[in-house]
Amino acid sequence: MNRRRLLVLALLLSTPALAQTGGSDPNGIWLRGDGNARVRIASCGANTCATNLWIRDESGGEAAGDRLVLTLTRKDDDTLAGIAYDPQRDLTYSMRMTVAKDRLQTRGCILGDLLCKSISWTRDA
Repeated sequence: MNRRRLLVLALLLSTPALAQTGGSDPNGIWLRGDGNARVRIASCGANTCATNLWIRDESGGEAAGDRLVLTLTRKDDDTLAGIAYDPQRDLTYSMRMTVAKDRLQTRGCILGDLLCKSISWTRDA
């Protein structure tokens, strides 16, 4: 087996699906608590992506189509944790996501968890 195939196999085996072990499923469309964004969380290759579908005010640097590439593992039935990569800004965040049916709480941190931001979301029906 060549090196490329081994690498692909290793990535597939080391990146579990978010809903694979049960618990609350974060996949779907979510509305940010401040009403300024609508995001789709869905599989994108071996990872999961959070893609901006709509941004009310793009002057803050966010735009429709921006996405985060999430590499998360399930910590318990309702919590996932890992990293989120923002390719638009070339930033990597530590990420924690708590899902409770129609509610989602995200917490992203940079600089060794020195600067963090939490956001509440509601599932869009």
